[in-house]
Order: sequence, then C-alpha cells, then structure tokens
Amino acid sequence: MTQIDKSKPILLTGATGYLGGQIAKNLLEKGHVVHAPIRNPENKEKTKYLDEVAANSKGEIHYFKADLLDKGSYDEAMKGCELVIHSASPFIINTKNPQKDLIDPAVNGTANVFTTAQQTDSVKRVVLTSSCAAIYGDGKDTLNYPNQTMTEEQWNTTSSLKQTPYSYSKTLAERKAWEMTEGQDKFDLTVINPSFILGPGVNPHGTGESFSIMKQMGDGSFKMGAPALNIGCVDVRDVAEAHYRAGFTPEAKGRHICSAENLSFLKLADMLKPNYGEKYPLPKKTLPKWLMMLMGPLAGIPRQFIRDNVGYPWKADNSKIKRELNMEFRPIDKTVNEFFAQIEETGAFKKKK
Repeated sequence: MTQIDKSKPILLTGATGYLGGQIAKNLLEKGHVVHAPIRNPENKEKTKYLDEVAANSKGEIHYFKADLLDKGSYDEAMKGCELVIHSASPFIINTKNPQKDLIDPAVNGTANVFTTAQQTDSVKRVVLTSSCAAIYGDGKDTLNYPNQTMTEEQWNTTSSLKQTPYSYSKTLAERKAWEMTEGQDKFDLTVINPSFILGPGVNPHGTGESFSIMKQMGDGSFKMGAPALNIGCVDVRDVAEAHYRAGFTPEAKGRHICSAENLSFLKLADMLKPNYGEKYPLPKKTLPKWLMMLMGPLAGIPRQFIRDNVGYPWKADNSKIKRELNMEFRPIDKTVNEFFAQIEETGAFKKKK
C-alpha cells in the first residue's frame, strides 16, 4: 500500500487539456499544490481558465516549461512530488501522419515522464490516463470477449498505424508505462481507462473530439441520421475524481475501466431532445450501415472502420472501479445537457431556422 502525503505538490501533465483541466480543477478545489508542466507558461490565453480556478480555490498552481518529447524537461517540475498524474496525450481520430501526431507523443512522452519518475527520489506513485481504447480496437473485437464484455484483463491486439491508430497509441503508451514500472520498487502504477469522455470543460472553447461530437449533434452534421455506433460514456468530472482516488487510495493498483453508461449516438441525441429538439437539427434516426459505407469515405471515414465498428454492441464491466475506488457516476443524460449548454453559450452552432 502506498500512502501519499497530501501536503506535497502533485505533478500533472496535460493540465491545459480537456481532461487535464478538470483534474487540475479538482485538485485545486481540494487545496492541493499543482505543478503543471506546459509548453509555454508565458501564454496566458492557455492558462487563464486554470488561473481563474486557482484564484477562487484553496490550492495553488505553478507552471513549468516542458515538452512531452524533450528529455529531462520534467525534472524541475517533478521535484518534491510524491504523486505524478500523467494525463497528457493527443486525442486525434483523423490524421495523415499517425506516427508523428499520435504514436511518438503518446509513447515517447510516457517514457519521458516515467524516466524522470525513476530518477526523482520523492515519487511514490504514478497515475496514468489510458483508455478503453487500450482494451479493444474495434467494436467487433468485443464479440470474442467473455459475455461480449470488456474487463481490465483484456488488451487491444488488433489496432495498428493503419487501423484505429489512436487506439494503437493508447495501447502502446500503457504497455510502455507497465514495462517501465516492472522490475523496480521505487513507485507503483495505477491506471485509469476511461470510455468516451463528455461534459463541460474548464475551457469552454475546447477543440477535442468530445467537443466535436457535441457540435456535430447541433450543427446538422447528423441531420440525415446518427451513425449506428455504440460507445461507453463517462462524465469528465467523474474521470477527474477517479484519478484523484487512484492517487490517494493506498491500496489502489492495476487498471480501472472508468465508464458510466453504454449508449448509441442516437440515444445521446434523444437525451438532448427535451431541451434542444426544437432549436437544433438533432438526428432523429440511425443512418443505415450501407449508407455509411457509401458516404463515409467522402467524410474521411475509412470503410474498414465502418465495417468493423458500426452496428456492434459496446459493453464494459465497471465493477472494479466502483469496488476499489468507491466511484459513483453521474447520469449521462445530465452530462450531455450540461455539455451542450456550455457549447451553445460559446455560439459554436447556429439555431435551426
């Protein structure tokens, strides 16, 4: 069991990102000192939302200049930290250069953080943000799992640079983390494996895939129908709390599937209809798979992805995180409506005429 001193600073990578921002907010509101390594601490546009949170909380945030791919750039930020939360990793679905945009920062960035942890005397525990994408590659993979349900025991063995490269990057990064933890007893590793993250951001003008999906719900992109995709969903604030509990629960260990509900894209749209159905062109039906096969490539969606993911069930067992970290999850209905409201306030999409 690992006991973390709550008076010591906590190193958090990715603090200005979508999930990292909520992890930082959670830590600050609980009164912790956060060491946040970022590319450019002088860029106040990047830090203003966290600065505002810090100014109104019991905690403190200190920025350090660092880059995922620069060896040794975390040395200063990690000094005196017993807990390291490594949340920084790119989340990009469509890229022309997955090696450069996904694999290198995910894997080499993880190696960089873990190398510094090995060399920093104070570090006792690392909490890694992984993903359910490190458990499965495509929807059809789950058909081969016991009860067609994902558990922490399974690993993604089907993704590659050409097929679901984001999932491949998360798999390789988590494997690198376990590889660098084994054979040493200086610190332990606890992993959080979230499903698709939704919910309000600390920065309301986020640009990641979660924001993109919500914007597409309201801007007419799915007007002809929602893709027949089934996904696990979880509130970003719950994922942040899961990281906190993974850090400060002495007996926490291993992987933890962090997912609240299993839903379809159409079900997500249905949750928005009571409040927004009259204002925005939300999808009212599911887009047939054959039509997606026809239209997908025009939108940059490979036919193989459609073939291997559309129409398959999505089920994950979240009993471990409930049992070991005592996690409870917000209802996704509430999450998506709060998220949509935040995006609406930014003027991200026009109302239906």
